[in-house]
Amino acid sequence: MELTSFCLMPNHFHLIMKEVEENGTARYMQRVLNSYTKYYNTKYHKSGHLFQGPYKAVHVSNNKQLLYLSTYVHRNPRELKEWKNKESDYPWSSYQDLISKNRFEELLVFDIINGQFENKDEYDEFVKTSPAKLLED
Repeated sequence: MELTSFCLMPNHFHLIMKEVEENGTARYMQRVLNSYTKYYNTKYHKSGHLFQGPYKAVHVSNNKQLLYLSTYVHRNPRELKEWKNKESDYPWSSYQDLISKNRFEELLVFDIINGQFENKDEYDEFVKTSPAKLLED
């Protein structure tokens, strides 16, 4: 799998990934969810399931949808009152990695997104100013 974008929220998370091996998404998600559940249960002396139901996967069928999802994922922290209009500073998102220095190096592969913009500032402006209605058209 190639992780392109992510945002971890208090009660959910978003990942944009590119599957490079058949069934890679299922294996990747199984490892991520199982590992986090083990970590959480150990840390908080709990047991059992942590997530309710299976994860939801959506196939990205075109570039417009990819850019919309990238914007949606990176603007998601706006839902949190303390991060309203400060989503570029939100530490649990790949947004700052796309517009500044990549903290995760090889873990994040976002050529498919940032290759469509002249520079990081242009992507930042795109995320900040793209109205959701325009992106849905």
